[in-house]
Amino acid sequence: MNGDQVNQPSPPPVPPAGEGSQAGGNEDAQHKAIAIVGYIIPILFFIPLLSDAKKNAYAKFHANQQLNLLLWWVVGHVVAAILMFILIGALLYVVVYVGGVIFLVMGVINAANGQMKPLPLIGKIQLIK
Repeated sequence: MNGDQVNQPSPPPVPPAGEGSQAGGNEDAQHKAIAIVGYIIPILFFIPLLSDAKKNAYAKFHANQQLNLLLWWVVGHVVAAILMFILIGALLYVVVYVGGVIFLVMGVINAANGQMKPLPLIGKIQLIK
């Protein structure tokens, strides 16, 4: 055995994919960027599903969360608009709006940190498999 090889440190262990590892480097950064943009503009949830990211569990997870957020906005606003006639709709509209903003911020933070945490209330719904 060569003496130079003995003194070289071993490389750090690579964390499993999907836990915010930087093992993919540029690819992980691209998935994070797509996930962040998808939370800010939830209608773009389908973009990871049309690219090579559809094979990535992290990208699919956040695409599902973004679809849930989009449905929260759409269904919540429709129900609030219908209920405006009995005045509870105005309160429901505020709840939907504030809740949506909170979910958006939580989703962006989770995506930026490379985490796969479901959003509260709506995150357990799995529409994209």
